[in-house]
Amino acid sequence: MTTTVRTEGIGPSAVFALPWLVAAERGYFAAEDIEVEFVKNRAEQTLTEPAEDHQLVDSIRNHVPFEEGRVDLYRACEWGQIRRAHDSRRGAKIIGKRSSIAVMALMAAPGSPYTYPQTLANAPIAVSFHNGNHYAAIQMLEGFLTGPEIKTVGYHTLDGYHAVKKGEAAAVALSEPWIALAEKQGFQKVIETHYAGLELAAPDFDPAVYAACNRAIGRAIADINADKRRYLHYLIDSLPEEFHGELTPDDFHLPRLRYAEPAPYTREEFEKSYAWMRQWGLIESGAAYTDLVVELPGTDARK
Repeated sequence: MTTTVRTEGIGPSAVFALPWLVAAERGYFAAEDIEVEFVKNRAEQTLTEPAEDHQLVDSIRNHVPFEEGRVDLYRACEWGQIRRAHDSRRGAKIIGKRSSIAVMALMAAPGSPYTYPQTLANAPIAVSFHNGNHYAAIQMLEGFLTGPEIKTVGYHTLDGYHAVKKGEAAAVALSEPWIALAEKQGFQKVIETHYAGLELAAPDFDPAVYAACNRAIGRAIADINADKRRYLHYLIDSLPEEFHGELTPDDFHLPRLRYAEPAPYTREEFEKSYAWMRQWGLIESGAAYTDLVVELPGTDARK
């Protein structure tokens, strides 16, 4: 009997869902008697102007279909998923690590004075609040700047990109394929990092189905890592229409794209990230690993 799994995977999250897209393309889900339906995420809360206070922005806004029950699981950055599991009205649970080891870079306009991290002190940095670029931007800069000197401002990615071009923001936090686009258009990179992600699932999502999905994902990851260029069309097609035709596979630095086998999310990892979020006022106190994370059978959650 075929099981249907509904997940995010088209549009701006294509880079994070690439193993899922490839597993579907290659028939690996079908081999596990799973049919995957890809659902495009959308914004619940539209930002009509730059937002300076992340507390006024809903952490779940991009993932309303999950909260409405139209998506079974989805993937995003580690910190954001901790926050969304905490905030979820549906009772979302962290079920495992995302296979995409995401890259994030702070990119400044061509020829701008923002040439290394310290030059961004007290300068507006365009991020998407409660997403990986928000948290990664802080982590990249906290080794160079004091807390009050880091000025993140909430934008949608496209708006933040244009804000930098117009001189309204000093830098914008970008993942792929936006990094490749920015570099092709002459932006200068200030700093870059890789970071982990997590998958959130419905509270009643079957662990056996998740294990079957991960077997398919593992096969897809082997394909991606053997020939990344073959699957770059998913990333290129995810850019807004105004940039269609701008990028080719030759524009990507392939080592930036990193995919690893699915793995459980441990208590130690959670405690470290949760403590950092508390330090920066990015989540309330009182959340516990056992409240937010599914401890799957046969895994050691301690390490």
